Amino acid sequence: MLAATLINPMIPVLKLTDPVSMALDWMDEFSVKQLVVADSGVYQGIVSEDILYDVADSSDSLSKIIIQHKDIFASEDQHPYELLRLVNQFGLLIIPVLYEDRTFAGSILVNDLVEHFVNELGVQEKGAVIVLKIAERSYSLSEISRLIESNGTKILSSYYSSGETYNPANEARLTLKLNRTHITPVIATLERFGYEIEEAHANDPIESVDQERLDMLLRYLAT
Repeated sequence: MLAATLINPMIPVLKLTDPVSMALDWMDEFSVKQLVVADSGVYQGIVSEDILYDVADSSDSLSKIIIQHKDIFASEDQHPYELLRLVNQFGLLIIPVLYEDRTFAGSILVNDLVEHFVNELGVQEKGAVIVLKIAERSYSLSEISRLIESNGTKILSSYYSSGETYNPANEARLTLKLNRTHITPVIATLERFGYEIEEAHANDPIESVDQERLDMLLRYLAT
């Protein structure tokens, strides 16, 4: 899936000549706190609700207002993972998308982007989440998958996180969403092969010799 497919055609686009009052009305109507400004198909930037509320005269045009993120946008062929980087780096609530010729294509709401990842990662499906703590030198998703599948369980999605630069001595985290809630056999198998379970969350009770770990309240994966 590419950025162009996530564009929400219902989100309005402002012009520099539009008054602040119109921008605020549209933000209220569409329940957004940011909107894109474009003139004659040329992207101008993003206006934010908090800045607009500080304007003394709501009849002033947006050309007199501070417009942010003039150089921040996504291209229509970017992957959603790259869009998340923009959101995280610049605190965007709306993502402008431009065509190859740099004309404005449309807007992506961050809420829509999050919903996309929720669906893609299987977060809404019933199943357990486990987090493994592993050394980077030992990481092998194929081996971990084989061990999990040997218990009749499948991985719906995975997320690997480590330091910014690769270091074999570093410890990494591998988050796995599984298609079953009863994961006692999976945990036993992984531990038998030397994998450390840092977190586990399931609807079914988890039985293990490590009672202290079983009593922990463990986080559920959400993105």
